Amino acid sequence: MASSRASSSSPTPQPQPRPNTVFRQLRGTLSPGEFAAAVRRAAREIGEQVSCDARYVGRVESGEIRCPNYAYERVFRHMFPGRELADLGFAPRDVVRGRRGRADGAQDASGPFDRSDRHKESDVLRRAFMTNGTATVAAVSLGASLGGVPDTRGGGRRAGEAEAAAVEQAVRRIRLLDDRYGADGIYRRAARPLRIAYELLDANTRRQSVADRLHAGAGELAISVGWLAHDSGRFADARSHYAEALATARVAGDPALEAHAFCNTAFLARDAGRPREAVRAAQAAQQAGRQLASSRLMSLLTLREAGGWAGLGDRRACEAALARARTLFERGGTGADPEWMSFFGVAELEGLEAQCWSALGVWRRAADHARRAVELQDPHFARNIALFTAQLASDLAHDARPDEAAVAANRSLDLLAEVRSTRVRAMLSATARTLRPYRAATPFLDRYGSPHSA
Repeated sequence: MASSRASSSSPTPQPQPRPNTVFRQLRGTLSPGEFAAAVRRAAREIGEQVSCDARYVGRVESGEIRCPNYAYERVFRHMFPGRELADLGFAPRDVVRGRRGRADGAQDASGPFDRSDRHKESDVLRRAFMTNGTATVAAVSLGASLGGVPDTRGGGRRAGEAEAAAVEQAVRRIRLLDDRYGADGIYRRAARPLRIAYELLDANTRRQSVADRLHAGAGELAISVGWLAHDSGRFADARSHYAEALATARVAGDPALEAHAFCNTAFLARDAGRPREAVRAAQAAQQAGRQLASSRLMSLLTLREAGGWAGLGDRRACEAALARARTLFERGGTGADPEWMSFFGVAELEGLEAQCWSALGVWRRAADHARRAVELQDPHFARNIALFTAQLASDLAHDARPDEAAVAANRSLDLLAEVRSTRVRAMLSATARTLRPYRAATPFLDRYGSPHSA
């Protein structure tokens, strides 16, 4: 009996951790410390904050961490696109947590978790990020995450570090979701946080640093919402939001925000068929950007100018601007590069140059640059992959290469299952019209439908 009682009161033995050999293989030849640094860089790219170090990597690989917390999961999904948790060697979250979940508040799915990695997210937001869904899911996620920006109506509320951080996080969420899903399903949901952000500018602040962050955050949010309108084909709304951001920049004396606002204004003017305005706005952006010591920023702003010259049909001025942009780009990135420029790598450089040659009617050269843009693009930027693939299809169609054009157009159409962008759809519609005389394009045209119904 004594032995029976002793055995019944003894704790249930815990299973020994099973090493995560899949994750170890993904680390490759990097040391745990080097891989941890790569994890932290990837986190910054998508606006997350994780305190990953060699010890954390070791805990994952040893099997001590059977499933990462939500922040780490998003980072790993960004680093290894298309992979589920199981593909990374992790166990399902519901299996790790069990039915009781985190009732004691002491454990996450990753074991005891560091305070710096705690993210207070609603269940809606968690479910949205756990789902490989479409722009509809993205919109739910956006609404949940931006709902955390406090509403200051009702008189005299102070705004501090928490409010400034909430606005900054809202900007990061918009950019992340836009990169993955496109703008069409997100734009309307961004109106409320933008309104609240501008209400915060009228709140009481004790420190100038907080006021500066609020102005910069509100201006960046206006640009982000303007971009959602721009990519959705709502040019008048986009112009209004960009103007609002520019006014905020002038009030705050913020050259970085001013350069960003003029940059997007130039892009919008080009797309709206106002190339001379595009050139002037890009040049104004460069004037503001010279104060920031960022060659990569100046490269992008010079490409915006090149786009305007191409729209005017001025090949000589366009080529000169393209040459300057490449020279500036090759100087490399620095700590002075603005956070919003995470999309601007060699793939974007190639894509913007493709658009210039396309506007000039130099189709073969445009197609070569567009192809490189697609091949070099980071998988995280799904909307840009769809965009540059559509650009490639258009250039090939105009270059009388219908077989290749139809293949590229089909690829872009595949991507629209996850990406919602009026710009991409408009490009494919124009390409369909160009391809109608060619029998080789019949499979694409049958799948796409008539250009008039697209």
